[in-house]
Amino acid sequence: MNNEITTYTPHVMVIEKITHEAPGVKTFRLRFKDPQEGEAFQFKAGQFGEYSAFGEGESTFCIASSPTRKGMIECTFRQAGRVTTGLSKLEEGDTMGFRGPFGNTFPLDQWRGKNLLFVAGGIALPPMRCVIWNALDRREEFGSITIVYGAKSVADLVYKEELREWALRPDVNLVVTVDPGGETPDWTGEVGFVPAVLEKVAPDSQHTVAIVCGPPIMIKFTFPVLEKLGFEDEYIYTTLENRMKCGVGKCGRCNVGKLYVCKDGPVFTKAQLNDMPPEY
Repeated sequence: MNNEITTYTPHVMVIEKITHEAPGVKTFRLRFKDPQEGEAFQFKAGQFGEYSAFGEGESTFCIASSPTRKGMIECTFRQAGRVTTGLSKLEEGDTMGFRGPFGNTFPLDQWRGKNLLFVAGGIALPPMRCVIWNALDRREEFGSITIVYGAKSVADLVYKEELREWALRPDVNLVVTVDPGGETPDWTGEVGFVPAVLEKVAPDSQHTVAIVCGPPIMIKFTFPVLEKLGFEDEYIYTTLENRMKCGVGKCGRCNVGKLYVCKDGPVFTKAQLNDMPPEY
C-alpha cells in the first residue's frame, strides 16, 4: 500500500464506548470499522494520533490505551475548540477519523529491571495511562511502580475507576492529591500541589526511571524536586504535545530549534529538553 495514502488517509473508527471522566473530559473507545485494518494496526506507548470529527478538522491526542490491549484504541480529550466540540457531540455508534500512529515511544524495553515512577497532573494522565497499563501488563519485567497523580479538584480527577483499581493492587504505590480547596468532605487522599506531594513521598531514585507529564507549570516545579531526590536527567522522561498539527513534520508548527516535536518526539528526556530553547 502507498505510504503516502496510509499517512494522510484516516482510518474510519466506530465509537464503541464513551466514558465521562470529568467536567468537559471524555474517553472514547474506538474500533476500526474495517476489521482487517484493526488486525494490522500496531503502535507503542508514547505515540499519538490525529483524531477527526468529519467536517470540523483534526486534533492531536496521545493514544491513551496500552498496545497490549489489542483490537481497539482509546483517546481522552477535553472539549476546548472547534474540533473537540465536534468530537464531544458524537455518540456511541458514530464514526470518526484517526490517522497514526506518529512519533517516538517510551523505551520500556530499556527500563526492564528498573523501578518506575509516574508523576502526572490533571488531563495529562492519559499519556501516562498508556505507559502505566503497558508496564502493569508486563508487571514481572519491572521493579516497584509508584504513581503520583494530582488534579485541581476531586471532580477533575480522570480515570476514577482505574485509580480505585490501582489503589487496590499490592504491586502499585498510588498517591492521589488535589489542590488546596479542591477536596471534598469525604476526601481521604492528599491535599497539595503535585511537586510538594512528590517531595513528601520521596521515592528512591536508585535504579528508578521517572516519567512526568502535566501542565508546564507543574513540570517546571517537579523537575527540581526530582533533581533534589537524586534523579539524573537521562532517567527523567516527559512527553510534549504542544502545537502539533500535521503529525509528520510538514506544517512546521511544532518546530523547535532543529527538532520537530511530532517526528523527533513527543517523548524526550530532561537531558534532551536542556538543549532546547527556553520556551520548552
